[in-house]
Amino acid sequence: MSVPLQQQIDVGSYIMGQHISAFFKGKKARYPLVLMLEPLFRCNLACAGCGKIDYPDAILNQRISVEDCLAAADECGAPIVVLAGGEPLLHKDAKAIVEGLLAKGKWVTLCTNALLLEKKIDQFKPHPRFNWSVHLDGAKEEHDRSVCQQGVYEKAVAAIKIAQDKNFRVNINATFFKGIAPEKIANFFDDVMALGVNAMTISPGYAYERAPDQEHFLNRKATKELFRDVFRMGRERQSQGKQKWRFSQSSLFMDFLAGNQEYHCTPWGNPTRTVFGWQRPCYLLGEGYTQTFKQLMDETEWDKYGTGNYEKCADCMVHSGFEATAVMDSVKNPLKALQAALHGPKTEGDMAPEISLANQRPAEYVFSRHVENRMAKIEEDAKAKNAAVSRSAEAAE
Repeated sequence: MSVPLQQQIDVGSYIMGQHISAFFKGKKARYPLVLMLEPLFRCNLACAGCGKIDYPDAILNQRISVEDCLAAADECGAPIVVLAGGEPLLHKDAKAIVEGLLAKGKWVTLCTNALLLEKKIDQFKPHPRFNWSVHLDGAKEEHDRSVCQQGVYEKAVAAIKIAQDKNFRVNINATFFKGIAPEKIANFFDDVMALGVNAMTISPGYAYERAPDQEHFLNRKATKELFRDVFRMGRERQSQGKQKWRFSQSSLFMDFLAGNQEYHCTPWGNPTRTVFGWQRPCYLLGEGYTQTFKQLMDETEWDKYGTGNYEKCADCMVHSGFEATAVMDSVKNPLKALQAALHGPKTEGDMAPEISLANQRPAEYVFSRHVENRMAKIEEDAKAKNAAVSRSAEAAE
């Protein structure tokens, strides 16, 4: 099974509990499903499609402490925690963070480009609620082009085999960009299944505000057409006796990628904690930050964001925005979800109506302001620390 049965039970129980609680309080049910925890932005790759590494060194050198990581998990309460970044294995306390989260009963995924996995893997122990998610954006040629470095695909595949030999659960996460042929994606999925990974997480690329390459992100129409072609090929290959592809995502999210569900994003479903604080509104957009999760939930103007509401969100179909929507729909409409799971996404006929962009507000470009604010805070903290050291030295004299 792609998603462990116990995880399905735990998440399903959590969702039902949230809805029951909201009903009795007379409130709209807004709750997190997955905490996206970014304990650092630093990475050992510089991918063309990434907007997470374009910061001054003073910010790239920042780390969230173990204590603050665990406090964020308590504050948020989501049953699943995904350690992302940056490259989490560059954090010297990655092991302690994972162990602390597991001790709290969380389902933990550590996302990695796998360049450090062989070196670091013995720091970790297999656990039924822990898995590695190795970044692979297609087969060797496509992946190495995506990460702008040769040889990374082969190192990642080697690391996957090492992790499997040590009895870890291993998934892969893949992001696809404009220009890749559906046949290449289908062949890649076959190859990944042959590796024996537990499941795949897939997503169309999102145009980060500061991503170096802005020309190769998919729009919504192209995304739907691409995945319809891919899923059609998957059905044909399965009918020919090839292995069925396993995904770590809900059947209705896959149906959404193929253009069959008119979903609005649920940005609070995957809240993000970074070195800046709680990121508003979502994992993909840094439009502001709060110091507490409660402030994020209570003070964010959620209706200002999402496809149809905000220009930056116009083409987004990324799992971190829509998986929570699909999961909640699955709970409300289990028969629809079961049908999608049994038969796969619809690949023929009309697509669901597209969300109108006529009334979306224009994009606001705020990245530089956040960087300036953070740099000012770093300088302020450094001055305060130096002053404290000076006072201690004077007192000792």
